[in-house]
Amino acid sequence: MNRAPGRAQRFAVCVEVGDYPASLELWKIYRVTPDPDAERHQQIRVVDESGEDYIYPRAYFRPLDLPAPLERLYRSRAVA
Repeated sequence: MNRAPGRAQRFAVCVEVGDYPASLELWKIYRVTPDPDAERHQQIRVVDESGEDYIYPRAYFRPLDLPAPLERLYRSRAVA
């Protein structure tokens, strides 16, 4: 994912579900879990519909910077 230097990517929006229609929802905002090894392989680790973090193709997501108030609200309502 392209991101500002020094800033960890925290959220991404799903733009393709590919072979994972039971695990991913198109246009849903997902929390991103940093995973340098996955990034080296053009993948991304997100917390999916199961509530667990899994690796998916990076092309299925676009980075998303949420305004601070929306990010706080999302984190307070998101399933851990």
